[in-house]
Amino acid sequence: MTAAAQPASATEPRLTSLSHGGGCGCKIAPGVLADILRGSTRLPVPEALLVGIETSDDAAVYRLNDTQALVATTDFFMPIVDDPFDFGRIAATNALSDVYAMGGTPIMALALVGMPVNVLSTTTIGRILEGGAAVCREAGIPIAGGHTIDSVEPIYGLVALGLVHPARVRRNADARPGDVLILGKPLGVGVQSAALKKDALGAEGYARMIATTTRLNTPGPELAVLDGVHAITDVTGFGLAGHALEVARGAGCTVRIDWARVPLLEGVRALAEQGHVTGASGRNWAACAAQTVLPEGFAAVDRALLTDPQTSGGLLVSCAPEAADAVLAVFSRHGFDAAAVIGEVAAGAPGLVVR
Repeated sequence: MTAAAQPASATEPRLTSLSHGGGCGCKIAPGVLADILRGSTRLPVPEALLVGIETSDDAAVYRLNDTQALVATTDFFMPIVDDPFDFGRIAATNALSDVYAMGGTPIMALALVGMPVNVLSTTTIGRILEGGAAVCREAGIPIAGGHTIDSVEPIYGLVALGLVHPARVRRNADARPGDVLILGKPLGVGVQSAALKKDALGAEGYARMIATTTRLNTPGPELAVLDGVHAITDVTGFGLAGHALEVARGAGCTVRIDWARVPLLEGVRALAEQGHVTGASGRNWAACAAQTVLPEGFAAVDRALLTDPQTSGGLLVSCAPEAADAVLAVFSRHGFDAAAVIGEVAAGAPGLVVR
């Protein structure tokens, strides 16, 4: 067992051993989710609801007045790492990301906690909550309440609330033909989590994993006020392919990705070649395949990385070409040095083309 994989206590099981899936890899597969929602009853939508469920966006947005809209979202999952404090940090960072992705600024959070209280000590559960609180302090917001249950698998996350100017809401569906696509964080968290479960992720790889999954997507509000930024989303459990397709479907355009330009976390390609790939990657591909065109000879490992479920992944920005330098400069000021232009949006049938 690597140092990064040690349980919190010698008398307790590893957190990841208690969950059937970790992080955003726990998400219900896109195709199954679509079937579930297809039969749901659609209620009347009030005029003040600026963003709902129509385009699978990152959060709901409700207009309060001429200058303020409320951003509301929730996210929770099972452990992706064994250190309880790190698990709490990752889960909280991931939940707040959806507020940033809408161009909003977080104002407060509520904790969602489900724990096997007869399996984990109160010390371990407390450390998970401390990790979440640490991230919220970094974001400058309180955890103002929450809800707890006794559950079979450990679950932690947040209800996250934020504010944004109604004119600065950035949906995932507003990309325009001619835009370029910029990704804020490198891919590979799902591969790292798979390797961690098999004790194949060393201390350096674990440190890289924690660094990327606990980095708040703070560029979001600053990006939303830039002229030429049309759409923002974040890349999470459906992988780059799944979230790029959501952009394409929402905008009614074709998204093109230059695979060679997509940043990857150091070492993840080698790990994927060794077989450390999540089951969610295959489920994501099954949901994307019908609308995705891959280049001839595209390697299986590259397809796995294209659909790798990201936990607390990077922002994906669609902007006019002349705004690209300003977008990259914002990312750089916030410490996102791996941010890169990875593709473009073109007129055409909704779909994803990988080159």
